[in-house]
Amino acid sequence: MTLGPLMVDVAGLELTPEDRDVLRHPLVGSVILFTRNYASSEQLSRLVADIHAVRSPALIVAVDQEGGRVQRFRPGFSALPPLRRIGHEFDLDPRHGLTLARSMGWLMAAEVRAHGVDLSFAPCVDLDYGVSEVIGDRAFHSKPEAVAQLALAYMSGMKDAGMAATAKHFPGHGAVVADSHQSLPVDRRDWQALSDDVLPYRRLIANALPGIMVAHVMFPAEDAAPASLSRRWIQNALREELRFEGAVFTDDLSMGGAAEFGDIVQRARAALAAGCDVLPVCNDRASVAKLLDELDHEIQPSSHLRLVRMRGKAAPAPGELYAGEPWRASRELLARSAAPPPLKLTATSV
Repeated sequence: MTLGPLMVDVAGLELTPEDRDVLRHPLVGSVILFTRNYASSEQLSRLVADIHAVRSPALIVAVDQEGGRVQRFRPGFSALPPLRRIGHEFDLDPRHGLTLARSMGWLMAAEVRAHGVDLSFAPCVDLDYGVSEVIGDRAFHSKPEAVAQLALAYMSGMKDAGMAATAKHFPGHGAVVADSHQSLPVDRRDWQALSDDVLPYRRLIANALPGIMVAHVMFPAEDAAPASLSRRWIQNALREELRFEGAVFTDDLSMGGAAEFGDIVQRARAALAAGCDVLPVCNDRASVAKLLDELDHEIQPSSHLRLVRMRGKAAPAPGELYAGEPWRASRELLARSAAPPPLKLTATSV
């Protein structure tokens, strides 16, 4: 059985009979986990193993574990900093900032992989223009060159831990005020004006970036559809102009930013026609059921292969990971970076 294009969620801490039925459907190829799916290290490892055992080849299991505001697994996992903190360290000392980026990419991925989860949707490579609250401190920096360097280091750390990186949110979500979870943001810039936002993707793609998540943001100067449903952005910009060969994920198709482009089946068809490989549909089991009943899609071997390449590599179990020197060193670096700077008082004469 091949891996289908749908990425779905599951109800709770263990698989229900309904979950198993959904996961066996040939249109499903991957699963995304949320905070509700995590209670303990042992429980998470069991849940992921059960998901992997449902069928062969095993489904891909994903999570959003960026750090800062976006970290689904918390107790028992390192409290990862927002990417902005890494950018701040880069401003103070570029070499240290790059070391920290690689170390935090490794730490995030190593802890997630130790529990069997294949991938985390990271890093966020949006530029911080100071207007998007939904991005905000999830961005490394406002300068494209800094974001490119830090994202490459972070991706390298993830690779060292056996995880494929997924850069997001292409072509850029940082310059719009609206939150695409709630409504459709509109960015009036054209392709040339977006060169700064695209620069980190160029750099990462040149270094074999495995995955990209496309934003529910409309760029009317280029297309009347949001980037996530647009052949202009996925086929022309990503595949042809940037020569990206990895897996393309839409952002969650149940989000408000995609809602005005038809019902869930119409959105899915548009995303597939645009060239997307993986379509997350989260926290909406009714929409998943409708897709399984009504979506008629012939799975392309090339798309299946791109998804298979996102599978995590072999990794140590949690106990072995936590006993190792690399984990301890990364935790020490995290602690030093999270500590407030020392207060220096300068004596003055009165």
